[in-house]
Amino acid sequence: MNTKYDFEKDQDRIVYVKSVAVADLPVEVQEQAEGLDHLFAVHKSDGEQLALVADRKMAFLLAREHEYQPMTVH
Repeated sequence: MNTKYDFEKDQDRIVYVKSVAVADLPVEVQEQAEGLDHLFAVHKSDGEQLALVADRKMAFLLAREHEYQPMTVH
């Protein structure tokens, strides 16, 4: 499960990765989560969500692929 975002337009190169409970997401997103309990969100420093992916490793790879520095949020 992935969301599309134009990563090339941003100048702030730090993003934050955090675990999100599927139960806390909108119903249409929950339906696409394919039985997962948690997804991983990638956010800009202002809180804007850039992506929602199935696992932490994918979130970090996606960020680095677009020349962002990913940081974990606890």
